[in-house]
Amino acid sequence: MLFKSGGSSSETDVLTEHIDGLFSYALALSRNRSDAEDLVQETYVRALPAIKRLREGSNVKSWLFTILRNIWLNQLRQPRIAVQMPGSDIDQYVPDTPANSMKDPHSLLISKIDQEQVRQAIEQLPAEAREIILLREFEDLSYQEIAGILNCPIGTVMSRLGRARARLRVLLSAAVESSQTIE
Repeated sequence: MLFKSGGSSSETDVLTEHIDGLFSYALALSRNRSDAEDLVQETYVRALPAIKRLREGSNVKSWLFTILRNIWLNQLRQPRIAVQMPGSDIDQYVPDTPANSMKDPHSLLISKIDQEQVRQAIEQLPAEAREIILLREFEDLSYQEIAGILNCPIGTVMSRLGRARARLRVLLSAAVESSQTIE
C-alpha cells in the first residue's frame, strides 16, 4: 500500500487526491515502479505532519510535487547500495485513453499503436525533458507551478518545455516514418 493514514480524514483526503499524479511523476523521475512507490510513500510521510502548517489557499498539489522532487534529488546525491534491475516502467505514466465503444477495431488498433509510440518516445527523452513534459502535459500544471517545483524561473520552464516538445516531435516523427516503411 502506498499510503497509510495517520492524520485526520480531511487532511488525508486533500493529500490522497493527488496520489495518481505524484506516482506518475515519481515514475517519470525514477523510471522504476518500486522506487516510484517509495518516493510517493516518503512524500506522504513528510507531508502529513506538515500539512497543518500550510497557509489557507496554498497550492497543495504544487507543494506535494516539490516535496517529491526534493526527495528524489536527495536520493540521487546519495550513493545507491541496491542493485538496479534493467528496464523501465515508463509505460505506467502515459495513461491509456479510454476506448470509445463507437470506434471500429481498426481505429482502436491505430490508437493503441499511437499510444505505444508516445510511450517509447517519452522513454527516450532525457530525465529533464521527461519531467517537464509530464508536469505540463499530463499533470496540467501551470508554468508558474512548474517553476516552483523545479526551483527555476518561468522563462527556463518555457524554454525547457519548448526543447522537450521539439525533441518529442522529432522522436515521434521518426517513429511514424519507421512504421510507414515497415508497412
